[in-house]
Amino acid sequence: MRKIIYPEPLQQGDTIAITAPSSGLESDLHHLLTRSKANLEKLGFTIVEGETIWTNDKCVSTSKEARVRELESYLLDDRVKAIIPPWGGEFLMELLPLINWEGLKNQQPNWIVGYSDISTLLFAYTLLTGYATAHGPGYVDIGPDKVDDTTVKWLEVLRTQQGQRVTQTSSSQYRSSWGNGQDTPTRWEILGDRISEQFSGRLIGGCMDTISILIGTEFAPVEQFSEDYCQDSGMIWYLESCEMNAADIYRHLWQMRQCGWFNNTNGVLIGRAAGYSPCKNFELTDALQKIFVPLNIPVLYNVDIGHVPPQMTLINGAFAEVVCSDGKGEITMTFS
Repeated sequence: MRKIIYPEPLQQGDTIAITAPSSGLESDLHHLLTRSKANLEKLGFTIVEGETIWTNDKCVSTSKEARVRELESYLLDDRVKAIIPPWGGEFLMELLPLINWEGLKNQQPNWIVGYSDISTLLFAYTLLTGYATAHGPGYVDIGPDKVDDTTVKWLEVLRTQQGQRVTQTSSSQYRSSWGNGQDTPTRWEILGDRISEQFSGRLIGGCMDTISILIGTEFAPVEQFSEDYCQDSGMIWYLESCEMNAADIYRHLWQMRQCGWFNNTNGVLIGRAAGYSPCKNFELTDALQKIFVPLNIPVLYNVDIGHVPPQMTLINGAFAEVVCSDGKGEITMTFS
């Protein structure tokens, strides 16, 4: 049984690199980058911003060659302790064939943090190297002067030592639309008729819209990862979606199941779906029931993961214990 390798805990004074391996920001949004840099510097970090973050055209920051060159320069820089892209995008998968994966396996890892299309990189990176990665807020999400109690936990998570535990609890409210603050009571739901649920296993997952395209490629060796790292613990999948209706979600989950991704799975966490709509009278719960009830896998949904803020920071590869009762949930991760 192989062991997950965790980057060094993030400390005050460390260098954080900002690069855009997927989408950058147009000029009218550059104030978000300026704000984020100022506030992370207040927290005591040295911020290095790459050239890719300042531009965006045809859904990407710049060419795939320039994006991978800047990303690898930070991954291979011993001075950089964390890499945080500004946000997601659409076409990060273009970089995966260009990355020197064997070279990265010989390098001490640093934290990579993000969600949406960034989870394409996180997912492949952990599966291929056994290095832990952090599915959590992007650079622009952690830039405001006041960050909510759920999102702000990203820093505590990344400061966790190997062998230690860190606990995150469900939020009190979430943001129902981008124009509002957190205005809607959070309630984690349990699929089926159980009033409470608990399970444990090693975390793996990301944004279904993007990681599902890796099925059948060399960049998604899920079964090998399960055999190498999860034989004793089993897995917990966490999945969230953006711009997918209930039928889309069902089709993606169906393909994952057919490819054996849910073998050795002890539980599933489904984030609040962004841009969601039912397909006629076919709902999200119908999709989840069709996939997971025959497998006897417990499912929690409307969890604080992904595109509908706030979101927890979940570590790919970490051992997690999940409990949920009466709409409230708790995830405790052990860096083992």
